[in-house]
Amino acid sequence: MKILQFICSTGFYGAERWVLALSKHLPSHVNSELVVTLEPGTEELEVVNHFKNIGATHQIPMKGRFDLSAVTKLADLIKQQGINVIHTHGYKSDILGVMAARKAGIPCVVTPHGFENAADLKLRLFIWLGCQSMRFADKVVPLSKQLMRDVEKFNISANKLAYIQNGVDLSEVEAVRLTKQPKTNKKKTIGFVGQMISRKNIKAILDCFDNLYKKRQDIELLLLGDGEDRPSLENYASTLDSASEIKFLGFRNDRLQLLRDFDLFVMTSTLEGIPRCLMEACAMETPVSAYNIAGIDQLVTNKETGLLAKLHDSEQLEKDWETLLDDNSYAAKLGENARLFVEQHFSAKRMADEYLSLFESVLEQKKESANA
Repeated sequence: MKILQFICSTGFYGAERWVLALSKHLPSHVNSELVVTLEPGTEELEVVNHFKNIGATHQIPMKGRFDLSAVTKLADLIKQQGINVIHTHGYKSDILGVMAARKAGIPCVVTPHGFENAADLKLRLFIWLGCQSMRFADKVVPLSKQLMRDVEKFNISANKLAYIQNGVDLSEVEAVRLTKQPKTNKKKTIGFVGQMISRKNIKAILDCFDNLYKKRQDIELLLLGDGEDRPSLENYASTLDSASEIKFLGFRNDRLQLLRDFDLFVMTSTLEGIPRCLMEACAMETPVSAYNIAGIDQLVTNKETGLLAKLHDSEQLEKDWETLLDDNSYAAKLGENARLFVEQHFSAKRMADEYLSLFESVLEQKKESANA
């Protein structure tokens, strides 16, 4: 079986890491390959470098941000490589991938990783087109229960929908977790990992940190990741009293080591699937504080595996931060509970086994349809 993972990547975020985790844990008789679009600014993609250890990688040149000629190029690649199933990730990938699969005569599986609540009209239209393209896939497989509910709004037939719960490569996290050493830095480190886009609501993290900093100066804030909102967030952070203790680190190869050493991992997203970075924080036993929204609530139960505040309740959020920073034994217990929960319910191996069964079923359905 040859599976082609297709993503129009702009960096090395949750979706890219998810593709790597899935492909790595599929059994040896499955040949996984990766194709990405080659667009201005994406010439050196980290996901491509990592995937080379798993299987073949390919690039589809694009004349601009959206180029329909890529459909024919992708269909030709599918035929040349003898691909059995194409698996798409992201609005643009879904649109191009569904069309190419039809052209090449193979099944297409779409995995929605999250929906952007964008304000830009053009982006909203593009997102809508991506969601509509799902109706023409063979299977649509959201990775959280909330995303499953969201997808149902797009009039996708029930027989095309399947739910496979998200997973994370815990072996990588565990190897780093076991290297944790007693902290020598007297400052408490509050950290975030993820894309800097509107639905991540990172300004709320900056505001909460600044308010807390006015009461205590033994804290620092590290923000890992990149995205379209980063310049405006950096500008805003520079106006705060706590500016000297806020660091935007961008993409880091030592991301897991930094996550290991956070005293607190924070999220203030307004919309999520099941965020990979949050799964990794839980698996790392790093205490978690977040807003209580769909997706996050599948990983964190308030006062059991972390602390959750009502969406936009900044006052409670700040109290939760203080609790986890100051009550070390309580924070450690929540962290341990979170690790055990994630290990039981969100392993990449379990996820890969379920995807293998799905790939086998769509191929069988395609065969039966051809013989009918």
